[in-house]
Amino acid sequence: MAAASFSLRLNKAHYPVTVLGHGRRIGVWFQGCRIRCKGCVSQDTWDETAGAWVRVADMLTWCRQKGKEGVDGVTISGGEPFDQPQALNALLDGIHRWRRRENLALDVFCYSGYPFSTLQARHGALLKKLDALAPEPYVDALPEGGCWRGSANQPLLPLSPLGKARYGDPAKWPSVNEKRLQVSVEGGRVWMIGIPARGDMAALEDLCARRGLHMSAVSWRR
Repeated sequence: MAAASFSLRLNKAHYPVTVLGHGRRIGVWFQGCRIRCKGCVSQDTWDETAGAWVRVADMLTWCRQKGKEGVDGVTISGGEPFDQPQALNALLDGIHRWRRRENLALDVFCYSGYPFSTLQARHGALLKKLDALAPEPYVDALPEGGCWRGSANQPLLPLSPLGKARYGDPAKWPSVNEKRLQVSVEGGRVWMIGIPARGDMAALEDLCARRGLHMSAVSWRR
């Protein structure tokens, strides 16, 4: 079905994103997650009734507008994108049409907390529309993950020729010691974009408190 037939439950969308994949990117965060990993820093994305319904067609229009400023890819996260498979499928189809029509070298990189084997069994057709995937649940008890990932069990899987060109050689990835966060202020809220190192958010909260800025609500603690 066409993108106009579907809506997605959206947490937020942002451009540019420079800390979740190759280059300068569009970020789309789905709202709602049934997995709810212990230690998740994005607990604001869990509630399936929060966020806002957005037509996939409108989301694609926004992506194309932002893409005019220069874009290397789209990162899809959440929440859990695969909990909204029809909306995810419509979004991916729209992105593919956009990049074919404008001949863009634009990769689609998706995060999921589901095991790769589960995604293969349930959503194999969707995986074929991705260039790269970071699957598996976040495990707080494990060591930190490498570049663009939270814990050591989470791989970064290239799934297409473009994905292999950009993500197939770990030697070209930023090192785990180069984890960075973006900060943006939107709608009266401060957004942290990226995957922090362990302890970074608690340290940030403590630093702000010592300077007289108290956070009334944070995404990494319920």
